[in-house]
Amino acid sequence: MHLIGLDVGTTGCKAIVFDPAGHIKGHGYQEYEVHCTEPAMAEQDAEYVWILCQEALKQAVRTSGIREVGALSISVQGDAIIPVDCSCHALHPAILGMDYRSEPQSKWCEDHFGGFELFQRTGMRPHPINSLVKLLYLKERQPEVFRRSHKIMTYADFILGKFGAEAVIDYSMASRTMAFDLAQRTWCWDLLSRLDIDPDLLSSPVPSGTEVGMVRKEVADAVGLSGKVRLVTGGHDQPCAAIGAGVIRPGRGIVSTGSAEVLATTFAAPALTRAMYDGFYPCTLHARDGFYFTFALNHVGGLLLKWFRDEFCGCDVEEAKRGGFNPYQIIDAGMPDHPTSVMVVPHWIGSGTPTCDLQAKGAILGLTMATGRHEVARAILEGLTFELQINLETMRQSGIDVSQMVAVGGGAKSPLWLQMKADILRCPIQTPRCRESACLGAALLAGTASGVFASLEEAVSQTVTFDREFVPDSKMSRIYEERLAIYRTLYPLLKAVNPRL
Repeated sequence: MHLIGLDVGTTGCKAIVFDPAGHIKGHGYQEYEVHCTEPAMAEQDAEYVWILCQEALKQAVRTSGIREVGALSISVQGDAIIPVDCSCHALHPAILGMDYRSEPQSKWCEDHFGGFELFQRTGMRPHPINSLVKLLYLKERQPEVFRRSHKIMTYADFILGKFGAEAVIDYSMASRTMAFDLAQRTWCWDLLSRLDIDPDLLSSPVPSGTEVGMVRKEVADAVGLSGKVRLVTGGHDQPCAAIGAGVIRPGRGIVSTGSAEVLATTFAAPALTRAMYDGFYPCTLHARDGFYFTFALNHVGGLLLKWFRDEFCGCDVEEAKRGGFNPYQIIDAGMPDHPTSVMVVPHWIGSGTPTCDLQAKGAILGLTMATGRHEVARAILEGLTFELQINLETMRQSGIDVSQMVAVGGGAKSPLWLQMKADILRCPIQTPRCRESACLGAALLAGTASGVFASLEEAVSQTVTFDREFVPDSKMSRIYEERLAIYRTLYPLLKAVNPRL
């Protein structure tokens, strides 16, 4: 039985047809935009995203030559909210996780409910990224849209609804909203009541890997599928990527580089300590039933590289088109072999963990008249990886032991960046045979629910293998240790200036 994993990211969607051994048989991809037309705003046309999801599926089915698929599941970007009518049609653009206009609502929740108290109950501290405070923002700023909403969904329940499911949301996504009780596995009814939010606005929470119906015939026909296709709840993209990379037990970590860059790991018991709270690390439910999940986040991993590509690397893009290459291959090839004087602080959308400073801004330092775009490109990779190292150290101080690392996502296609990560993190970096781990993780959830695998553990053991390991170079590690010491001084210096800009 073949399976489909659909990954709905922040800037693009991927659909992959897998065989039961986890081999890719067909692939489709579509890119879309994030609209940032005012400060702190990040919105997206959710209906257009759905159209492109179908196009990606159509590509995957066509390139695979396989029309009969047993089951489909999804991996999705976190935290966005989408108000919909009773036909699951979006009434307003999706308000994305990186949209920080809900900062006042976040502060209100902290003042009225207690930040640490909310964290201990829901695993999420008040922050503008959270779905609940975005919902409050919508309620206050767009009352007519809020009034007309039949449901307010995340991409998880929105895409499932488009496929034909009832309004259901998987636990891994529900537990990212700051409205979900981790212990009770249900919505925080009393919290919603105090906020004057009707619980019926939210979809019904169910575990990841739950069969919730069949793909609607008209959708299956449109993308080229025949027969009945089981529809299975998936999860937040980070836990799905962890499953697809074999990170389903404590002690292993995953570096996932998509639009954002994430360093994630899993636990057997909830971690709701003050140290976790102070580091802005969430404690959510894993897409593997019975386990918990946390991660460090930089909001602009691939998103920053895409911005740099689009704004400054037009000639590299044209060269790539002429030669049939990925533009990032051209950019990588042009980079110097060693660090230069240039440093980049990648806080284009504020800083991520462990500071989560909404006022932080990006910076490029050390420029000279001899600096070219490829030196800046290398410094972007270094800055992003320095952020990873700072988070890794902070997580260890919080009692989180990550002793093995796997790299997935678009960033795992760059040998230059993977070696840089091994050198800076002083840790071997493995790459899985299937780099598209979020899609594979979703497909494994679909396969487990539909009986292809007896358990998720069996699914991982039969499909997840590794093809390369990047070992730290001691000489480069020493160089980067000195560079990291300089990098650590930059954020405190810029912090005093950024609010005045």
